[in-house]
Amino acid sequence: MLPKFEHEIRDPVHTFIRVSSDERRVIDSRAFQRLRHIHQLALTFLVYPGATHRRFEHCLGVMDLAGRIFDVVTRQPRHPDVQQVFPSDKELDYWRTVVRMGALCHDLGHIPFSHGAEAVLPKGTHHEQLSVDVILSDEMRAIWSTMKPPLEPLDVAKVAVGLKDWPRDPKEFTPWDELLTEVVTGNAFGADRADYLLRDSHHAGVAYGHFDHHRLIDTLRVLRAPGTGKPTIGIERGGMHAAEGMQLARYFMFEQLYYHRVRRALDLHLRDFLRAILPGGVYPTRIDDHLQQTDNEILVAMTGAAKDERHPGSAAARRILQRQFYRVLYEPTQDDLSTNINAVEAVQRAAEAQFGVHMVARDREAKPAKPMDFAVLRDDGQIVSSLQESKVLDHIPAATFDRVFIIPELRGEAERWLAQNLRGILQMRIEEEP
Repeated sequence: MLPKFEHEIRDPVHTFIRVSSDERRVIDSRAFQRLRHIHQLALTFLVYPGATHRRFEHCLGVMDLAGRIFDVVTRQPRHPDVQQVFPSDKELDYWRTVVRMGALCHDLGHIPFSHGAEAVLPKGTHHEQLSVDVILSDEMRAIWSTMKPPLEPLDVAKVAVGLKDWPRDPKEFTPWDELLTEVVTGNAFGADRADYLLRDSHHAGVAYGHFDHHRLIDTLRVLRAPGTGKPTIGIERGGMHAAEGMQLARYFMFEQLYYHRVRRALDLHLRDFLRAILPGGVYPTRIDDHLQQTDNEILVAMTGAAKDERHPGSAAARRILQRQFYRVLYEPTQDDLSTNINAVEAVQRAAEAQFGVHMVARDREAKPAKPMDFAVLRDDGQIVSSLQESKVLDHIPAATFDRVFIIPELRGEAERWLAQNLRGILQMRIEEEP
């Protein structure tokens, strides 16, 4: 029987994901197999029962999309203005492998329950730094060195996390490196974002994350960015509707799924539990310690803590496992904010004074802070900003929320109290804490 040099993995989003023997070695590594046990969406499966997918399959999907994007943007005729950033054609095979490996490994640094638990990382540390540490570890270097041709671990790490989250000297990035990071982690068209929107919506059973990713990828091009003149990944005018669809999908997914009130309440309890069980309340960042931590260990510890009232994490564990999580007490209306721009802060302080600090929690977020801006190639050859070309992008609002939670045992009492006192609370003139 002839050996196989390409392997197929069935996938509910991309149908088949094809991997080389070298890529399969990375997939079979301890660091990557760990991702089978890291939920993509933290405890969201307690809200959307189908959202049980893991970082493992997401990273496979990102690799597949990154390979497609790389092929499109490197095989199209190149404008003279960007030609100098490209390496020789002989080197492109190496860089294609680097891009796919970087995409495959971009989430190796995620801690148990992914973004839902990141607040317990040491101050100033992000999962991207852990991803770089894993990619550059001796264990992974042994894999990179035996590939044909051998891969430079630093090349893989740079593509995996991008310049914005690079924990080392940014001068290590060349213009070509910066361009390749856009393939994986780019804000506008990165494979990471494209896959999580498609995959999360599929598993959660919602339609909001769907967009025409095939058309989007086929119309991507390397262009000079308007204003800066830097080589960047932009899009042909014919792909604008697909690009707008992706940005709308992101907005709706944040509003309907990622910022769901119960999911966010569960995140708060999860963080409390982790702080109670981790030494010093902080996640260990030594690589071997990190690779031994998965959702499985945390769920086992949580189950035991919920049964033992003396356990320091018992209260948080019960809130999660017995569905006694926070309930929303207050979200401001526009009328409230016009009366008092710090309405939520005022309600939070008043509720804490009335019911106790440990009975109340506040949660707020806003993404993105500004409209998505990328280069667009018009039919006449002119390159313009997407905000000039699109009638939609400048009107997509930020997905935002600002909520005050209360423990469920006090919900009814607290709602009655707030109904009676809200007008007076809104008259409080206070400054938001930084």
